[in-house]
Amino acid sequence: MPNTPERPRRVRLAPEGPLLVEGPVEVVGEDGSVAVSHRFTVAICTCRRSRTYPWCDTSHRRRTKPAERTEETERSD
Repeated sequence: MPNTPERPRRVRLAPEGPLLVEGPVEVVGEDGSVAVSHRFTVAICTCRRSRTYPWCDTSHRRRTKPAERTEETERSD
């Protein structure tokens, strides 16, 4: 049975990051698997790099754009 909260759930979009959803939440995967979290706010992975998918483990932070890597390399020389 679907969740029927008194007010809508708030979902925040984080730039280049996860979806932040006010919990508790139930996430249904493409294969029908269900992941449940009772936390106040949960971070749902959108990059699929997370080892704890569907929950975000901040793996997206480890990847930088080529332009950023070049600037960091120039600064450290």
